[in-house]
Amino acid sequence: MKKIYSLMLLLLLMVGLAACTGEKEGSSSEAATNSEGKTVIEYWHVNAETQGGKTVEELVSSFNEQSDTVEVVAKYNPDMYKGLMQNLQAEAAAGTSPAVVQVGWAFLDYFSNTFEYTEPQAIIDQYFPDDKTFLSDNFLPNILDLAVNNEGKQVGIPYSLSTPVLYLNKDLLREAGLDENGPKTWEELKTFAETVKEKTGKYGLYIQEPADNWATQALLESNGAQMITDGKATFASEEGIQAYSLWADLVASKSALHIGWDQGVQSFIDGNVAMLYTTIAQRSNVQNNAKFDVATVKSPAWEGKQVKLPAGGAMLAITAKGEEQQKAAWEFMKYLYSVESIAKWTEGTGYVPPREGVADAENGLKQFLEENEMMQAAIDQMDVVVPWTSFPGDAGLQAEQMLIDMRDQVLSGSITVEEGLKQTEEQINSILQ
Repeated sequence: MKKIYSLMLLLLLMVGLAACTGEKEGSSSEAATNSEGKTVIEYWHVNAETQGGKTVEELVSSFNEQSDTVEVVAKYNPDMYKGLMQNLQAEAAAGTSPAVVQVGWAFLDYFSNTFEYTEPQAIIDQYFPDDKTFLSDNFLPNILDLAVNNEGKQVGIPYSLSTPVLYLNKDLLREAGLDENGPKTWEELKTFAETVKEKTGKYGLYIQEPADNWATQALLESNGAQMITDGKATFASEEGIQAYSLWADLVASKSALHIGWDQGVQSFIDGNVAMLYTTIAQRSNVQNNAKFDVATVKSPAWEGKQVKLPAGGAMLAITAKGEEQQKAAWEFMKYLYSVESIAKWTEGTGYVPPREGVADAENGLKQFLEENEMMQAAIDQMDVVVPWTSFPGDAGLQAEQMLIDMRDQVLSGSITVEEGLKQTEEQINSILQ
């Protein structure tokens, strides 16, 4: 009896151990395979249905169909790149990880300082000698440098490149007696927005408000402010306060809409807002759903000043662990960076192609760009792109959230622009020390 009990106890322990060490599909274990023997990996992204989500599904599906060795499971992460970083923290705490992740430019240093990753060239050199020059052959040095961290490491590969553009409801502008080609400066934009409100009763402007401060950086730095200088937050300058005040004043007069990003974009699509300041990555959503005469123009300048636009979008980084997972990750990424896949990605989102040889290729975007004039504004302003501010160290997530909280307080009128910027700058610098 005692022997039977001991045997049963041993079996229970073995079952329990197996349950504890078993891996879910797409985790870090090399044993993660499907019924066909394919290595299963997870691809984490931030693309909602209205911003490329359908294209992600199409690309993953087409990859899975043609691959004999790898199956990719795509996982959408809400709250943009900040939300993905938070979910990645939880995954890392559990001892698992996806294989490939989208990392927004604002979190380049935070990601590389916080999580385990492998430089793509290291995986190429170890397992794929035929691809040794893939990166240098297909990417300009300044584009690759967008994914280099403060330690000089190539953390990932640029995948999504975007800039903010001004979308116009030309019908609504004409109704208000304004130039249908839109304003050229932020000062003119303020007058346009106020006139639309006065003449039509509708909102003149919506500036995107997602869980990041990308558009805010464009607004402030184009006026001469700097989000960060020598590792310290410096946005509460005279120029920063002036730029933020224009936005807050328009919201206070109800000439601009203060609402969540998805709702704000939808309000423009529904014809209730004359001008939408958001990423070119919303081009497909706006172009396919707006029922009015819609166009895009370049981001406005401040009078007499140089436009500075942070590079939006993300890089793809490899967090896969183990040989089979890392091989699978590169096989999938190389597929995503093919001319055909990048063309499909651009067509489905509006992101500017990060690699060479796509815009003019017959199997790329040549015909598409000829037929989609709304892309031109983003392409024309790539010469004024600057890095998206990445706050250093472990404080990156917290600093970004402080700016988001301040934005809501300022635009809701619970705090003045000057108070909000100065207090938040001090708070961020206190955690950066």
